[in-house]
Amino acid sequence: MSVLVGRQAPDFEAAAVLGNGEIVDNFKLSDSNGKLRVLFFWPLDFTFVCPSEIIAHDNRLAQFKELGVEVIGVSIDSQFTHHAWRLTAPEKGGIGEVGFPIVADVKHEITQAYGIEHPEAGVAMRGSFLIDENGIVQHQVVNNLPLGRNVDEMLRMVKALQFHQQNGEVCPAGWDEGQEGMKDTAEGVAKYLGSHAEAL
Repeated sequence: MSVLVGRQAPDFEAAAVLGNGEIVDNFKLSDSNGKLRVLFFWPLDFTFVCPSEIIAHDNRLAQFKELGVEVIGVSIDSQFTHHAWRLTAPEKGGIGEVGFPIVADVKHEITQAYGIEHPEAGVAMRGSFLIDENGIVQHQVVNNLPLGRNVDEMLRMVKALQFHQQNGEVCPAGWDEGQEGMKDTAEGVAKYLGSHAEAL
């Protein structure tokens, strides 16, 4: 596995099912340059932990959009399998008509470019990447196959990144929306810890 934080997110072009259900052959990550993006991978369609994570992203899609974030999902299944899964209701093990694009990485090239192919199973691990407007990866987290993600944590990271972009301050441990940031100086950390150390 490679760490992509601080580096350019690998671009890709592949077939995908869009949020409106349309199948396209040439979905490109770079077409959304200029926007924040959450790119997340799951092992396989029609499995177990995966639909819970995808529905969790979709349930928070309005919150992501309010923050100006594009959500993009990827697995190694074909666009046709993705489409069939969207047409399967959650109570039957499907994901329903989720509102974000789902990319078909049938050649595993995207999974490998992001360094998250499982060494034994050959599928994507549960990787999530927060990519900024310039295409730089600002945050990544990778879970092994049995461990579902906390999508609210990705929302928190988006807000932390935007806070830093807007204020120039850094976000201390556990920072959340509405809380105080920190100046990245010796004086700044001393001032912050003087008020907040016991609550950390």
